[in-house]
Amino acid sequence: MLLDVRNVTKSFAGADGPVPVLAGVDMALDLGQTLSLQGESGSGKSTLMHIVGALDTADSGEILFDGRDIAALDEGGRAALRRSEVGVIFQQFNLIPSLDVTENIRFQARLAGREDPAGVAHLIEVLGLGPHARKYPEQLSGGQQQRVAIARALAVRPRLILADEPTGNLDEATAADVLDEMLSLVADTGAALMVVTHSPGVAARMDRQLHLRAGRLA
Repeated sequence: MLLDVRNVTKSFAGADGPVPVLAGVDMALDLGQTLSLQGESGSGKSTLMHIVGALDTADSGEILFDGRDIAALDEGGRAALRRSEVGVIFQQFNLIPSLDVTENIRFQARLAGREDPAGVAHLIEVLGLGPHARKYPEQLSGGQQQRVAIARALAVRPRLILADEPTGNLDEATAADVLDEMLSLVADTGAALMVVTHSPGVAARMDRQLHLRAGRLA
């Protein structure tokens, strides 16, 4: 088991006191497995993803990554985990404006000490980014930027990939193409994939589907 989430809770400060978001979440994910997480807006989907990805901390509970408790790591340990073990695909892409496509893809892998020019070239080819390799983010369409974001996450060769609404900003045809490419690449690497999505179509493509209701998964 790669990921084991046990009784995780999280609240945020409100005008009248703490507002519970996660109320004892339990879930598990194996290498090579894909999982979708659905729920109403504000249900805590992104919060759970950020906690699993060591981008945020839980109030209580355990998040075991390959047997290591993320909750027990200091900020340096969480940063190291994010650099080398977890790839995150954000809804808003979060590309670096001053870097071209190739450099955006290489950036995270370089930080992790896993830069592989041949691997980057393969991702660029498979994701159809060859004609855009020296373009900057502002010169790309939304679909092209999403492909760059996927390539950047995969270039690190992480064991866990977290995708927050990876097709949410795309038209239907482009979304289908991007999803096909992402699932194919994930299958090739053997990584685990957790997708936060509002789309029943996207969720149906995953091995397992979970729903977040009243702070708990079903």
